Amino acid sequence: MTDGASPETDGTDEEPADAGGDVSADADVNGDGLSDGEGAAAEDGASASDVPPDVQKYDRFKKIEGGTYDRANEFLRERTYVTAREWAIARLCADFRTETGVEMTKIGENLPELVPFMTDTYTPQAVNQARAAFEEKVRKAGATFLYGAMCDFFTAEELDDVMYESTEVAKFLLEVEGVELSVEEELDAEDRISEVMREVREHSAELRHDECPHCGHDLDEEA
Repeated sequence: MTDGASPETDGTDEEPADAGGDVSADADVNGDGLSDGEGAAAEDGASASDVPPDVQKYDRFKKIEGGTYDRANEFLRERTYVTAREWAIARLCADFRTETGVEMTKIGENLPELVPFMTDTYTPQAVNQARAAFEEKVRKAGATFLYGAMCDFFTAEELDDVMYESTEVAKFLLEVEGVELSVEEELDAEDRISEVMREVREHSAELRHDECPHCGHDLDEEA
């Protein structure tokens, strides 16, 4: 069971007004979203019949065995800004979105069933906090990367290396979630990313210079 201080809702939850703010005192007592007071997945009396059908059929994260939260968290912390908790819950929020909002109560109450390396249930507020943290970090990382790409700090080759490494990490996370990418899909994604980055470099040069720093071409002229 979740923390008794948390609001109980049925079905689909509207997004709480305090998205990203503080949650109840027990929602994040150890600093990583694992609450001692939110209960475990397999409480006495719980049975498979208590698990909603769509939760039983959910098949992401099956490539990660239970009890490997620390390993998943270490991998993500070394390569991204997000934690394993934020990664998993962001994916669940995307998958359990309806026309009226995200089913935060369902996600929180069934978290150990949905994600093998998560062992505790969560309140709706804790689910929303993790989702908001993920979104904020993605926005900040995006701004940081775009500035790095536009400020001429990286050469074109260095930027290609950054994009390659980022793409490899992203593809690995998708594969762990259960997404099967063909070689053709991977190559197509890489080509599209490269095309976007070329446009970013071209437009950032226009912002920084009146003339192309390489050939002296007037960047204000019509192509």
